[in-house]
Amino acid sequence: MSIKKTDSDIAQAIFTVNRHAKTAPDNQYLYALKKEALSMMILQERAQKIGLHFSKNPRKSQQQSSVLVKCGDYYFHMLPKKEDFENLEHLGQLDESYRNPPSRMNLKMAKELLSELTGLTPKKKEEPKKPFTKSYQPRQLDRFYTPKKSYFD
Repeated sequence: MSIKKTDSDIAQAIFTVNRHAKTAPDNQYLYALKKEALSMMILQERAQKIGLHFSKNPRKSQQQSSVLVKCGDYYFHMLPKKEDFENLEHLGQLDESYRNPPSRMNLKMAKELLSELTGLTPKKKEEPKKPFTKSYQPRQLDRFYTPKKSYFD
């Protein structure tokens, strides 16, 4: 199945994947898709780094910055590289009043589009091996079996 790959569609797919990654129990693949797709779009000059923002929830209570990236009509944050601190302007605090436009793309379609674009595929989960235990099964008695008479009877 071929999916449209306009900048707007890719940005919408990244937004959908990012939104689901925030609440997913196993979100590593989703965040990897977002990171790879944004990196590819920046390299192809289809997205641009705007500047640095202070992170809303810094790790270990230390101030941290993230890179603001514009892709299509959407804005995203990603982890900065060393050269980003030298080349980008620091914009200060995150503007809480701005929201990305609403998206109507389902997660399956978004993952397909981004994995086709980036070449990333999800890792197959291995079933955990269960330890071998012999389960107890009671002996079945045959309804029609009558014991032989012994010489004591």
